[in-house]
Amino acid sequence: MTSPTAGPEPIEPDVLRVFCGPDGRYGNALGVVRDGGTVPGREARQELARRLGFSETVFVDDDERGVVDIYTPSARLPFAGHPCVGTAWLLDLPELRTPAGVVTARQDGEFSWITARPEWAPDRTLRQYRSAAEVDALDVPPPGAWIYAWAWEDEAAGRVRARAFPGRGDGVDEDEATGAAALLLTARLGRALNITQGAGSQILTAPAPGGAVEVGGRVLLVGT
Repeated sequence: MTSPTAGPEPIEPDVLRVFCGPDGRYGNALGVVRDGGTVPGREARQELARRLGFSETVFVDDDERGVVDIYTPSARLPFAGHPCVGTAWLLDLPELRTPAGVVTARQDGEFSWITARPEWAPDRTLRQYRSAAEVDALDVPPPGAWIYAWAWEDEAAGRVRARAFPGRGDGVDEDEATGAAALLLTARLGRALNITQGAGSQILTAPAPGGAVEVGGRVLLVGT
């Protein structure tokens, strides 16, 4: 794609897909600007995130310490799940420093994992439905509440069907894969989950010591 610009220098973010399915398809698109210093200031970063149009864009302010700044097309976030999973994988770091707190990270075979606290996640309306078919049949709701619609596919096995509707009115009508909402659902249910979200993304979660939650999935580098 044509490189967005912020000032005289072209900006070429890495583009990832996070929480890909078992066949490597799907996943939520993520932009990562490795040298955040090339886009100084919240206003310029917000504008670039809006122009890119991904559900989130990450600006890396220190690639050794893992200091990151996360934006949707319309807002700055103190923490978000799929940006942290993707950025930790891309930079191969053991932790990221978000405005909400320090997120630990690890790699386990094909899965990239982070550990974070539920209270860091932005507010979400977790709405349970009776069946996966009901979730599949949902229309995109009008802008308003951020809704995470979910149902058990197999409760005994911890398998969940989910869809996410940000409701921000900023062009992202449905999130393909949402780590923060999966984290909140895991904290509420108190058990490990295997979530199929969107068109076919996969998110794995597990409770962690001290009330934290692990969130993991596959990450693929698409390009710049």
